[in-house]
This record gives sequence, C-alpha cells and structure tokens, in this order.
Amino acid sequence: MIPLKDVIRSRTRPVVTTSLVVINTLVFLWQLTLSPGDVERFVYTFGLVPAYFSVPSLFTSMFIHGGLAHVGGNLLYLWIFGDNIEDRLGHGRFLAFYVATGAAAALAQTVMDPASTIPMVGASGAVAGVLGGYFVLYPQSRVLTLFPFPVMLFEVPAFVFLGLWFLVQFVSGLGSLAASSGGLPGGVAFWAHVMGFVAGAALVRPMQRPERARVEWWSP
Repeated sequence: MIPLKDVIRSRTRPVVTTSLVVINTLVFLWQLTLSPGDVERFVYTFGLVPAYFSVPSLFTSMFIHGGLAHVGGNLLYLWIFGDNIEDRLGHGRFLAFYVATGAAAALAQTVMDPASTIPMVGASGAVAGVLGGYFVLYPQSRVLTLFPFPVMLFEVPAFVFLGLWFLVQFVSGLGSLAASSGGLPGGVAFWAHVMGFVAGAALVRPMQRPERARVEWWSP
C-alpha cells in the first residue's frame, strides 16, 4: 500500500517537515556524487554501527539513506503525515519529537543486535515516530492509498493503514530474530521501526501544544 495523501488540513506551515525533506534529499543527492569507496567510508563514518556505538552517529545516521527507494519511501511518509504532527506540536517541539523518536528507534535496534557491524542508516525510525504520533492523534483520518497490483485507489482509515504498517514491522522484527538465531545476516532494521512507532505514540500527547488540540477536518 502506497499512501498518496491524508485529509487533514494543517493550520500552520510545516517548515520543519519541509526542511527535513530538503536536507535528506540534498544529502542523498550528494551521496550520488561519491565513488563507491567514498560512499562506503561515508556510511561507516556517519551511520550507526551497533558494535562501535557512538552518540553522534545516533543522529547523523538519520540523514543517510541506502538508495532511491529507501529515501523516497521515508520522505513520502514524512511529507504526508509530518505536517499534521508539526501542526499540533509546534515547530520546535516537532523537531525535538522527531529527533527523540529517531534516537529511541536506533537505540532499540542497537539493543536487539549489539554485536552487528552493519551500519544502520535512514530516517525510518524518526518517520515511524511520526506515524505513531499520527495513529494516536488522528485515528479517524483517512489516507488515500494506492494498491499497485492491481492498480486501485482507496481511502483507508488512518488507524487501519498505520495499524497494518505497525503489525508488518512487528512480525518482520520477530522474523529477523529467527533469521539472526539461524546465522543469517540482518537487513532492514525492523525493531527501529517498531520502537520509533511506540515512542511516537507515547510522546505525542505530552508534547502537543494544548491550544492546538482541536482537529479541523476537510474533504479533498
């Protein structure tokens, strides 16, 4: 399922969401100018390697991506769902929320696989935090969704769309544990997605601005 847009109007300009999309895009475009060897050095330097954990890489890893589908998927979800969370939290609080949930996500994946020497990169954990926040604040919203095979467009309730997303991540995380115990190498950091979502769901209400608790609905 590919989300195309939601149906909630933002009352403020999503300057932080837009800035995050632009920064991640620029970093990825710069990565494309590097040689394969330089890309590998860059990822190992600024990505989060659990076996060689460092606090700076906890944050720098959020702005590095492994490919077009990786960065495109993350930024699509951030663009669709981030503006409404920023609207409810305010710009400064939203940035803190984004960074905090991203850090929690990366820490969770590190705890689950502390000996891994594979760099963890991407905004997925922070974006999962945004999805968790949206799940709590806007469960009755609707998400215009594209089903690629066969091609169909549907409006799906947000709690269904995001609930299924979370379930897929959780089940995949359990599968990754089984693969790891069988000696197979890890790939996608599913536990970062799970923890990011949980952290976002837990933090969004305490961090929201009280005067922005009303929701305005609109139909496209």
